[in-house]
Formats: sequence, structure tokens, C-alpha cells
Amino acid sequence: MAGDDAYTLSEFSAEITRQSGKAVAYQDLSEADFKHALISAGLPDGLAGMLADSDAGAAQGGLFDDSHTLSKLIGRPTTPYAKVITATLATR
Repeated sequence: MAGDDAYTLSEFSAEITRQSGKAVAYQDLSEADFKHALISAGLPDGLAGMLADSDAGAAQGGLFDDSHTLSKLIGRPTTPYAKVITATLATR
């Protein structure tokens, strides 16, 4: 299940930048580079590999879902990501 509106991580970071006034850049990493970054951050090799593999699958559309199943289940439209960012920044 997914939200009603699809977005890329580049779009997400651009929206955070727009709303916060602080530059937030998304950097697309290869699966190997992402795994290395996770290991460098202290994650165990196996967990880092699993997360990097999952991220690679998501990058290939593995999480895409435009069925609106979630909004049907909850009985209302899902909250757009820009509104979630607005609400999150308001709590800071």
C-alpha cells in the first residue's frame, strides 16, 4: 500500500528545501555505495546488504502502487507529502 501521490526522493528533498529554506540534497547511490555508507555508519554487513538490496528494488519501482488501496482502507485520501513536511517542520 502507498499514498495517493507518488514522488521521487529528489522531489521530496526539494520540497524540504523549499519549505525549510535550508538546502537538503538527495544523492543517488549505487547499491554497493549505499551498503558501504551503511556499514560506515555502524550497521552490520548483513543488515546493510539487506537494506541496500531493498533500496535497489524500490529504485526499480518495487514499491510503486497507484491502486489507492490505502485511502480506500482508511476511508479518506492520504495526506500529501508536502503537507506532512509542513506539519513536521511546524513541530521543530
